[in-house]
Amino acid sequence: MKQALISFALFFLVPSMLLAQKVFVIKIDGSINPVSADFIRHSIDKANSGKATCLVIYLNTPGGLLESTRRIVHDLLEAPLPVVVYVAPSGSHAGSAGVFVTMAAHIAAMAPGTNIGAAHPVGLQALDTVMSEKVTNDAAAFIRSIASRRNRNLEWAEESVRKSLSLTENEALKKNVIDLVAANQEELLNSIDGKSVTTAAGVKILHTMHAQTQELEMGLTEKILAVLTDPNVIYILMLLGFYGILFELYSPGAILPGIVGVIALVIAFYAMQALPVNYAGLALIIFAIVLFVLEVKIVSHGMLTIGGIVSLSVGSLMLIHSDSALESVKISLNVIIAAVTVTTLFFLFIIGAGIRAQRAKPATGVESMLGETGEALEILNPSGNVMIRGEIWKAESVEGQIAQGERIRIIAVKHLKLVVGHLIT
Repeated sequence: MKQALISFALFFLVPSMLLAQKVFVIKIDGSINPVSADFIRHSIDKANSGKATCLVIYLNTPGGLLESTRRIVHDLLEAPLPVVVYVAPSGSHAGSAGVFVTMAAHIAAMAPGTNIGAAHPVGLQALDTVMSEKVTNDAAAFIRSIASRRNRNLEWAEESVRKSLSLTENEALKKNVIDLVAANQEELLNSIDGKSVTTAAGVKILHTMHAQTQELEMGLTEKILAVLTDPNVIYILMLLGFYGILFELYSPGAILPGIVGVIALVIAFYAMQALPVNYAGLALIIFAIVLFVLEVKIVSHGMLTIGGIVSLSVGSLMLIHSDSALESVKISLNVIIAAVTVTTLFFLFIIGAGIRAQRAKPATGVESMLGETGEALEILNPSGNVMIRGEIWKAESVEGQIAQGERIRIIAVKHLKLVVGHLIT
């Protein structure tokens, strides 16, 4: 009787327990950076505390920062629950840093129409041969250790780093780079049901056939930081910061441009901490701003403008500089071209017009008479009458006696009396 009751309980309770299993899902669509690394770490913690059977990471990335990739790989290798990396939907790509993340998963899967592989080398042009080889060897050793830990294809893993090889989903499956190809999430969960994987907390058996899925999303702060860590956004914010501060300096009292400029610069410099910034490039950009300012103050016949354009262009290209062929982080060339053009026009026309307006002689009032020329109606020794603009004015010479009929110029105006001197021709 007792045995019958136990069997009856198992018959009804086990299926309901399996149905109660949860799968947490997150999506990484974009570059690998500190924000995405933190998001994955927090998601692993939430999935584990939520008693999920596994965490599924939808991945579509061109690559990103190697330091952030190392953090993600560490978290995947040490995760207390199974983590599934799913390169999806169709058309997605796990490039550069994405290869490391995919191979570090307990289960790696891809959707039809996707591919995996290292992108072309980025950032090694400025490195010498010895440094380039050192960086490549380090990355190759890193991915070999991941492949060995997950029993994946070590040879291809190393070649993906050294030769920038890429594979389709079917090729990756044949070469033991991934574990399966699944057309959608339902097929993925059905395929991995019952699989046994070894996690940092021990052996775990996946129960995903009828599991409930719960998608985790980035919080508002994480979404904002994800946008701000985009190199293009940082670059634009930095230039806007310079524009705002300079506009405020040349038009004191506007207030708003100065406030916006300072905020933009602070945000840009804060976000730069997450990227491999080349300070030589930053110095060239600042130098370019100085040259543009001097151009509107000094007559250089365009030489300062040319120097500013060259300095800004080179500095922009150098600003985000990676030491690794696997880091896909750079400022878009189209953004740089647009920024250089707008900056040049901004200083030559907007700032230049403001400075010229400040220098312009007053059009009305006694101040407008400064520098005007006229004629002495009588001997000025030192005072007498002069003719200015068809009007007779009392005047006083500060440059000695001035003969009748001699041309004079106005130096100052004091209490409606002109201070004049000889007109030098």
